[in-house]
Amino acid sequence: MTLSYQPLRLLYTGLTLGLLMTASCKKALEVDPPSTQIVSSQAFVNDMSATSVMTGMYSNMMSGAQNFVSGNRSITARESLASDELVNYLPASQDATLTEFYTNTYNISNPYFWNEFYQRIYTCNATIEGVTASTGISDAVRAQLLGEAKFFRAFIYFYAVNTYGDVPLALTTDYRINNTLSRTPKARVYEQIVADLKDAESLMGNDYFKGTTAGTTERARPNKAAASALLARAYLYMEQWANAEAAATSVINDGTYSLETDLNKVFVSTSKEAIWYLQTVLATNYSTFDGQYFMLTRVAPGTSAQSPVAIRLSFFDSFEQGDARRTNWIDTFTINNTDYYFPFKYQKNLSTTPEALLVLRLAEQYLIRAEARAKLGNVTGANSAASDINVIRKRAGLPDTQAANQPDMLKVVAAERRSELFAEWGHRWFDLIRTDKVDSIMSVLTPLKGGVWNSNYKILPIPYSETQINTNLKQNPGYN
Repeated sequence: MTLSYQPLRLLYTGLTLGLLMTASCKKALEVDPPSTQIVSSQAFVNDMSATSVMTGMYSNMMSGAQNFVSGNRSITARESLASDELVNYLPASQDATLTEFYTNTYNISNPYFWNEFYQRIYTCNATIEGVTASTGISDAVRAQLLGEAKFFRAFIYFYAVNTYGDVPLALTTDYRINNTLSRTPKARVYEQIVADLKDAESLMGNDYFKGTTAGTTERARPNKAAASALLARAYLYMEQWANAEAAATSVINDGTYSLETDLNKVFVSTSKEAIWYLQTVLATNYSTFDGQYFMLTRVAPGTSAQSPVAIRLSFFDSFEQGDARRTNWIDTFTINNTDYYFPFKYQKNLSTTPEALLVLRLAEQYLIRAEARAKLGNVTGANSAASDINVIRKRAGLPDTQAANQPDMLKVVAAERRSELFAEWGHRWFDLIRTDKVDSIMSVLTPLKGGVWNSNYKILPIPYSETQINTNLKQNPGYN
């Protein structure tokens, strides 16, 4: 069964949980879901049924291309188009939403990510309430599930505030509260993100869970390090540099994770630098919908809705000469004497080393710590921004950075984030916004893409339908 969710307004209407499981999920996650849709009090009667709620949600997100995590409707695809990473070749008549992101001109009637964000938040809130109230769950599973639910609620709210700005902060399943929520200031939402992640750190252990058992080598469900890694990112965005450095250091020094020296081993389920990934559910020619969406193998981009985009040439040219990320994580497709470049982080579903959709990985933690250290004035020498950046550059086959002062080091950090994290989870778009570079870049680029840049379009409009149902929800500036 699937959760019968609608937008935020239907977050209010009851406590029925569908467990988001499909027949193929059992193979991937080895969890037996209840056979029918059941009310929340029954969903948490024991370890197995309670675990099914969260693992079912992960599985559901990986079971189709119409989710915010992967494929043509994902944060990755859409925000890469919004930024300077990708070119959209598909006509608006075939996919208006791609064109809207590409030209940075958004439609208030389109909910974009809103509906799914609040669907997932509802599941997290229901899990927190159900697990807390249950008397039939073991202590170990209770702690893990509470940690997962708080971690994932923080994860969703991180993307909500970075795509919509101020958003309603729904922390219960009580419709009497939720149906009149106004928008919560972004700073307050970040406070909740931090609080949830700190709770998740204390609740979850170092081991990864599979089903109701700890100790698996699979990293398909979050653990304590995943909470610390996301916390480091949140602190970075909040400009709490010392906290960001400390959180990233706790992950780097964990000992469980290390950078893969072979770039082609980064995005697989056995990756040593994976902190948390979403596991493959559907058995297709591709492990992830990102691989299916980005790879160009038969026709020019835009010829088919399945292959609408390619990497912008200026973005391809931004890589340093000799950067192994350009040769390993970007591939070329030539047709009619024209070369097209495309993201090649995700490739085929190799049976020996199946790919997984990496959400959090160690390289980002080095980049977070490098930026935090640079902001704190710790630019060069041992245990500095330079030492962290050089770890990333060495893996990419590049020489050590020569940056010797804070402004130059911050430019190097930005360039390394661009080259390391491209076509992943909207990092480039969010980096342009949080570092105040978006207006200068997009005011030049957006007209070339067929749009007119408006600084208000750094964030999406609140769906019109939501503002009509709940008059406490006020629209973002610049949208009518």
